[in-house]
Parts: sequence; structure tokens; C-alpha cells
Amino acid sequence: MQPTNVAKPSYFHKVVDCQWACPAHTPVPEYIRLIGQGRYSDAYMVNWVSNVFPGILGRTCDRPCEPACRRSRVEEGGGEQPEPVAICRLKRVAADMKDDVSKRMPKLSPKNGKRIACIGAGPASLTVARDLAPLGYEVTVFDGEAKAGGFIRTQIPRFRLPESVIDEETGYILDLGVIFKSGQRIESMKGLLEDKTDGGYDAVFVGCGAPRGRDLVLPGRRDITDNIHIGIDWLASVSFGHITSIGKRVIVLGGGNTAMDCCRSARRLGGSDVKVIVRSGFDEMKASPWEKEDAQHEGIPIINFHVPKSFEHTHGQLTGMTFEVVKAVYDAEGKRSLVPTGEPDVLVECDAVLIAVGQENAFPWIERDSGISFDKHGLPVLGKDTFQSTVNKVFFGGDSALGPKNIITAVAHGHEAAVSIDRFLNGEDIRQRPDPMTNLMSTKMGIHEWSYDNDTSNDARFKVPWAKAEVALANIRVEVELGFDAATAFKEAGRCLNCDVQTVFTAPACIECDACVDICPMDCISFTNNGDEADLRTRLKAPALNLAQDLYVSGELKTGRVMVKDEDVCLHCGLCAERCPTGAWDMQKFLLQTTQAGPACRDAGKPVVRAGGVPA
Repeated sequence: MQPTNVAKPSYFHKVVDCQWACPAHTPVPEYIRLIGQGRYSDAYMVNWVSNVFPGILGRTCDRPCEPACRRSRVEEGGGEQPEPVAICRLKRVAADMKDDVSKRMPKLSPKNGKRIACIGAGPASLTVARDLAPLGYEVTVFDGEAKAGGFIRTQIPRFRLPESVIDEETGYILDLGVIFKSGQRIESMKGLLEDKTDGGYDAVFVGCGAPRGRDLVLPGRRDITDNIHIGIDWLASVSFGHITSIGKRVIVLGGGNTAMDCCRSARRLGGSDVKVIVRSGFDEMKASPWEKEDAQHEGIPIINFHVPKSFEHTHGQLTGMTFEVVKAVYDAEGKRSLVPTGEPDVLVECDAVLIAVGQENAFPWIERDSGISFDKHGLPVLGKDTFQSTVNKVFFGGDSALGPKNIITAVAHGHEAAVSIDRFLNGEDIRQRPDPMTNLMSTKMGIHEWSYDNDTSNDARFKVPWAKAEVALANIRVEVELGFDAATAFKEAGRCLNCDVQTVFTAPACIECDACVDICPMDCISFTNNGDEADLRTRLKAPALNLAQDLYVSGELKTGRVMVKDEDVCLHCGLCAERCPTGAWDMQKFLLQTTQAGPACRDAGKPVVRAGGVPA
């Protein structure tokens, strides 16, 4: 193997598993350390730069960072199932315990004469507005609802996300000089593009989500006049107070997070017998594991391998549903099929059905002769990484770009689209993406001390307290999770392994004494003859079996051997650096921040020009 190029930003970025997994690349260990120091406002602003909505995401994020967390890999063999650091809940701590941060928001640059329209006031559009408004762009956000937030406001129940948090965090963005046109739904893309009022819009961003829920057209569906609801529409009606009750016996169809929100909401609106019925197996459900756990914690059963066959009714009044019982069968290639078990069909009586089997994009307001191309799935044809459509001034992001995902993915899209718009309106090639800003700095203080706490905590993951069930289930607006207090947050923050503090090796300083090999608690370090990667992985002190994690390979040492370190289960404890007599090992803090819209994302030294090549 060739020596590892540690100057390449992606190498150490990948070692910080949580940040690597986050679509917005939030520097997770950085803000967790700040929380551990009680610097909640600083931690909040670190989050705000990357993920825009720390208080919202601290309650609702899909947490792609947590399955990636190294903590889960190094605790194995300790009895209970090892669990990652509670990254998402620590994010909420920063939001709940911060001081007034309004004065820390970006200062506004003078207006640059360029106008941008954002369609929809969801997380993607608001991220674009947040990135571009401080740069001098006039950003107008259109939305059919009275308040900003999009699906954050309409689809997430208040027992998970209080409205005050949405108001606060959308307010930070609107207060940056953004023009918010509430109650104004765009009815024609061609009309918007052809509107020359005030010179028209120089760029348009579409962030209207995937607003149409899928229906189930089964026998009996068209005969029933009431009590069958599309999940996302029903949740919106509940959010706005249009629906305040439901029948006692409720069936929720679907295995995603929307289904979990539906069943828990129904439980609070009078449903005493609420069931989630899914065609797949429990482990195959798309809902996040904690969402399924929360539903079961509230006494809601999840019935698997039941395929809906028909809606039952009497004179148009819903009485129940019939299901076929199936099982999963896998072929030689591992492809799954659902086949009938031969058991009799199951009739489940009910008073209401909530259908949460998926969402679709709907663009009836974008004329098919507008120049914007769509693929066979009804999604816009976009440039890779640029989010630019086939009309060069129109960009997409969030669910409207690539289909239903989650809030943090929409935020990531918004950041990238804002970079594209900024480069586009400055006459630059938007296919050229700006490199991230990185920093690698020694944490050494004296001979054997570090500027971070490298003592590994043995604590198991701390549980978030809940409101009492009799209180939480009686009112749909009572927040269920209460969040960590300061003392618990401090202890949970201590579970972080500081994966961004990297072990950096300087080969010429090494005398091959093997002191680092002897002291490493995880057997990560080996000195051996070089070879190809597959061979090396088997010849280390502990075989490196996780192919997703790279090997750190040095240049040739004095004996002809190389140092090979398996990054997979390193504790970042620094014992190798403490033991090394020559300083060949050092603990260096790596900080990566994605480059957002603004001067840093543009070509250095290039004269600024308007779109179309006209000098500014």
C-alpha cells in the first residue's frame, strides 16, 4: 500500500464517523465538547452554521450520525447492547440551554441587486434563504400557509416538537431580511419566470417538498365516504386544529416515521385501540428504531406481514379491513418476496384508517412546456451535486429534488443549492464545488497532557426522561421527551470519544520500539512488512475486518517495515502519543467545515461578473 495522504481532507473526515455520516457534515465532537464545558450558546452556533435548526433537529432528526458512532463498536462484550452517544439529544441540550443568540446571527451585507425566489418555506428553502440573504441577495420565500416551516410545522406532531421551537428557529432566518409571502401559493412556474416586476427573479429555488400522500386503491375504498384518511393530510389537519378526535379503533397502514406519528397522534385524540399494520417484517420497517420503540412504549402494537386486501363497510360506513397473512422468502441472490402462508385472511375491525404508505412529488403548477425536464418517476432532472434543473436559473432541493428523505438531508441540499446559486449569479461554473475548510492542530500541552479530556468514560448511554404517560397521552400538545438536565448532559457528553482528535504519525521520528503497540488498548497499531490491502488486513495484531474504515499506512521505516493502524476501533485515547519516546505520534484536532455560499465558495482572484458574463 502507498503511504496514507493525511493532507487530503476526506481522510480524517471519514475517521470522524458521525460527521461523515451527517448529510450536512455537522462537526459533532466539536459541539459535544462545548456542551461538556457548559458553553451551550457556542455549541448551538456550531450547530446552526451546519444544520440550521438545532432545536428542531434535536427533537426530530433521523440521526444518521448515531448508527455510525464509534462508541457502538468499542463497547461490545459489555453486557447490554452497546449504544452510541446520544448525539441528537445533546443537540437539543444546546438549543434548550443556550442564552440569547440573536446578536450572534450574521450581519447583513449591502444589497447586491439580485433577487431570488424560494418556493415553499420548508427546511431546504429556509436554508437557501439563510445562506444567501446575509450576502446581499433579496430573497423572497413563498408559502401557502400562514407560517414558515413547511412539513416541519404541518407533519410533526406537537408532542414531539413544540410550535414555539419552530417559531424561534424559522424566525432567526426570516429576521435576516428575508421577505416572507405567507398564504401565497405559486400556481404557475412560467408565470413566475416571466414576471418582470422589479426586474424579475435572477434565480428560483423549488423546495416545496413531496406534498402528496399515496392512497391505497383496494376493493371497498371508493364505497366508503368517511373515516379513511391520507396520513400526511390528517397530520396537517391535526396540527392546525381542524381535527381534534378520532374513533376508538384505529388502523394505521405503513411502516415509516409518518405512520409512527399517525398512531401516536391517534392515541392522544381518543383512539384506545390503535394498531399499526405493516406488510413487511418489523426489522424492515422504514421507521427509525426509536420511533418504533416510542410507539410500542405507548402501548401501540405493530402487526407485521399482513398485506391489506380490502376495506370492509356497511352501506358506505367503514367497519374494518381484511388482510392476507404472508411470510418473507429469499432467493439465492437474497431478493425478498412476500408469499402467502396459507392461513385464513384476517379481519380487523376498526372505526378509522390512516394510510401512511408513502409520499409522492406533485408539481401541477410546473407546466410541462416550461423547459424543466422530469424523469419517469416525476422528479426533476438535476445536475449532479448542483441541484440545477434544465432551466439554468431554476434549482431544486429537499424532497422536491430527490424524493422524500428527512430534514437534515433537505438542509444539506439547501446549502449545496445556495452555493450553486451564488456561483451562478457570479458567472462561475457551478459544477466546480468548493473544497471544505479544514484545520489540523496539535493538542499537545507539555509532555504528557492534552488540551482535551482523553479519559474514556465507561458509562452506558443515559436515558432521556419522559413526561408521565397519563399527562402525555391526555394532551396532544404536551411534549413527551423532557430532555437532559445539565448534569446528565455533562455525563453523556463524556461518552464521546473525541474522534476528531486524530492520531497523526511522523515516520522519520519513529525508532520502532513498539511502545505504542504494547500500550494500545484496542490493538489498533502494527508494525509489519508492506503488502496489498487485503493481505495487510489479515496480518495486523488484530485483523481489520471493517472494510468501510481505512487503514493508516506510513511510509517505509528504517527496518523496511511500515506502521499500519486500523482506524475502525481506535479510542483516540492518546496513549500511543503519551508512550512514544520520540514524539512520532501526536494527537491533532481535525476540524472540517463545509464551504457555504459567499466569497469563500467562489473562484479566488476571478473578477466578479453577473450571470451571462456581464461585468458587475
